[in-house]
Amino acid sequence: MMTTSAVSLHHVNWNQIWRESRQRKRSGRKKRTDWNCRASSFARHTRTSVYAGNFISYMNLPPQWSVLDVGCGAGTLAVPLAGKVHSVTAIDSSKNMIAILRDTCTTKGLTNVEARQVSWEDDWDEVGIGAHDVAIASRSLVVDDLETAILKLAEKARHKVFISSLVGDGPYDRRIFEAIGRDLDRGADYLCVYNLLNQMGILADVSFLSSDTGYKVYSDLDEAVQGFDWMLADMTVEEENLLRKYLEQHLIRKDHGWSLDYQHTAQWAVLSWRK
Repeated sequence: MMTTSAVSLHHVNWNQIWRESRQRKRSGRKKRTDWNCRASSFARHTRTSVYAGNFISYMNLPPQWSVLDVGCGAGTLAVPLAGKVHSVTAIDSSKNMIAILRDTCTTKGLTNVEARQVSWEDDWDEVGIGAHDVAIASRSLVVDDLETAILKLAEKARHKVFISSLVGDGPYDRRIFEAIGRDLDRGADYLCVYNLLNQMGILADVSFLSSDTGYKVYSDLDEAVQGFDWMLADMTVEEENLLRKYLEQHLIRKDHGWSLDYQHTAQWAVLSWRK
């Protein structure tokens, strides 16, 4: 019986499981225009997260290395990395994310970050994305064909590859989803990624990073409602009313404002390997 189970597990199509999971997720299949609309609120949210510092510390990259940051968003990693490595090529499918990143680089005087609107689906060779010392996909595996994405990422890395993926619900607060009557299916998490890597002959190291959301302080209830836009896209009027009711019950006075009366801790798995 144990032998049969092991053989069956070995022949599981992990790429297909990932694809089917992506297709099931209500909130997982964001169109390019969706990310364009949410770029500003997403950028504000990630600026307050401790995730970037933890991830960069874990990578511990040599200062002379070049970095390819795929799905860079508004520069969560690219901006702080700029002062620690030789150069960063940051690509994202959202033109608004790239615009925010370019503005940030200009404001901060960062001249070693090249920000380009390039997607996972584009031909990276055709658009001139060359090899880098390290390639990163940080919380950005928003693809249906996971195996192809991994191969593309690894092809551009001379030395190391880093991928971070959800552990369970990740940063999404299940209590809030339940409060507004939404299902929360975050789909396949890091275990699917790890098993696919193993199936591809890649023995990845796995570490876990904690990233609590902290006690974010809001000036009033309206700002608190807006603060969850990154998590709850396209809320109906009824859902927004339910969110308001939930926040009224869980907001407490803190630092001249209002904050949730609990912390939500997100776990991320970092999978890495040497070429």
